[in-house]
Amino acid sequence: MLMAIPDVLDAQQVKHARSVLDKAEWVDGRVTAGRQSALAKDNLQLSESSAAAHDLGEMILAALEQNALFISAALPSRVFPPLFNRYAGGQSFGTHVDNAIRQVTGTPHRVRTDLSATLFLSDPDEYDGGELVVEDVYGAQRVKLPAGHMILYPSTSLHHVTPVTRGARVASFFWVQSMIREDSERTLLFDLDMAIQQVQSSGAGHVAVPLTGVYHNLLRRWADV
Repeated sequence: MLMAIPDVLDAQQVKHARSVLDKAEWVDGRVTAGRQSALAKDNLQLSESSAAAHDLGEMILAALEQNALFISAALPSRVFPPLFNRYAGGQSFGTHVDNAIRQVTGTPHRVRTDLSATLFLSDPDEYDGGELVVEDVYGAQRVKLPAGHMILYPSTSLHHVTPVTRGARVASFFWVQSMIREDSERTLLFDLDMAIQQVQSSGAGHVAVPLTGVYHNLLRRWADV
């Protein structure tokens, strides 16, 4: 399931993030790439150990905790601390697949990458190119969202970022370990959750109760916690 999640950050939060990032010191983005990805990766990245990355990451994690659509779609168990990247001057990231396991730097903790996320911090009219292209069952999906919006997609997907030929594309990226490993099962639970909410909003609460029971019984069967 590939899903756009709007307004993860509001306008003021985006403005604050850009102000911090515009003053930040960027390093070669290959520092977090695997052996194969490093051959295709050409961008800049904020150091994971920087105060700016930590503070902005905490802001994003707090926003995600309050985002009902993200919670419903991802059913998160763990979220990798958000990272930040910048593409400009023709930089791009060739076709690759994300590592299955990510070590949280400076800790013994590991995150299984069930879902990948890109949170856009530049508006589309600020740069040319820079589309995130994700291969899924319906073909190549090209994604370029407004600042503050996020795309969520299975980490098993082949994907790439096209060259940025004007301006700069600034974004946060991270991974989610879901309580539900299988994308097909997460999709079924999400669809069921949305259907329950529609039934509830229609005033047929008595119908929603048994459907909610089905949802939780499936979650109980599939969840890895």
